[in-house]
Amino acid sequence: MNDKRNSAARGASDSDLTRESWKVFQIMAEFVEGFERLANIKPSVSMFGSARQPPGSPFYVLGEEIARLISDAGFSVVTGGGPGIMEACNKGAYAGKSPSIGLNIQLPREQIANHYQDEALYFRHFFSRKVMFVKYASAYVVLPGGFGTLDEFCEILTLIQTGKSRRIPIILVHTPFWAGLMQWFRGAMLEHGTISPADLDLFAVVDTPQQVVDAIFRYYEQRGIKPGAPDKAPILDI
Repeated sequence: MNDKRNSAARGASDSDLTRESWKVFQIMAEFVEGFERLANIKPSVSMFGSARQPPGSPFYVLGEEIARLISDAGFSVVTGGGPGIMEACNKGAYAGKSPSIGLNIQLPREQIANHYQDEALYFRHFFSRKVMFVKYASAYVVLPGGFGTLDEFCEILTLIQTGKSRRIPIILVHTPFWAGLMQWFRGAMLEHGTISPADLDLFAVVDTPQQVVDAIFRYYEQRGIKPGAPDKAPILDI
């Protein structure tokens, strides 16, 4: 009886290992397709925000206006490809002069690809998708959102703070929405020494579409949009 059980357990284990091994190739395929299709969209701005904001809501309109200005300024706009603010940003970029890109994720609920994408990619894995948001971005624009938006914001902060990514503008939009988080950063994290004062300089908080564009151009005024030699190694290592 024990031999039968051990044999069945080994069979299940071998089957699981085979599925996991094939999953590696699925992940590789996502990376290869992402690299090939996104390498020529530079310069680009990755934009984030809630999937739950309906068309016409103040945050939806704000995202659309920002993306249109960014697109007309010569930057491709990259979003998560879904509804809400993601749709708004793709819509604004789609109406502008530069490409509108969607990095769509397969989810049990919420994620439905919007119709304003010049280039649409599809991912099964969050982590390979997150690499694509970072690797070719010249700036991050973060509008009000939920856990996913916070995840992307903290991801780029961590990568830049630890030197795993080059420094780029990170711009939070709508001061009232982010005020509580900023207060917690200063009153809890900074107060207890879990971050340094310089870490708070990694991002800016603004309120209007023009302020977003101005912040991006002001950042690259002296250094140029094309990555210099010191930036190339972190980009390749992402």
